[in-house]
Amino acid sequence: MEWAQFSILIATLAGLFLWSRSEARIDRDEARSDWRHMDTKVDAIHAEIKDFHGRMCALEERYLNWVMRDK
Repeated sequence: MEWAQFSILIATLAGLFLWSRSEARIDRDEARSDWRHMDTKVDAIHAEIKDFHGRMCALEERYLNWVMRDK
């Protein structure tokens, strides 16, 4: 193998390595964005569950007051 071939091989491998790193960085940034988006959705669901639970407790209290009033 001549030195020219060896240097071309090394340059090719270095280029592929750098390209792979840049692609991995882009994928990692997209994954972080997806996680942030999912976190906001989970927070919204959590707030909705708390609101539903509060309304359900209020209805249960009204029902119990209504049932106890008849006794």
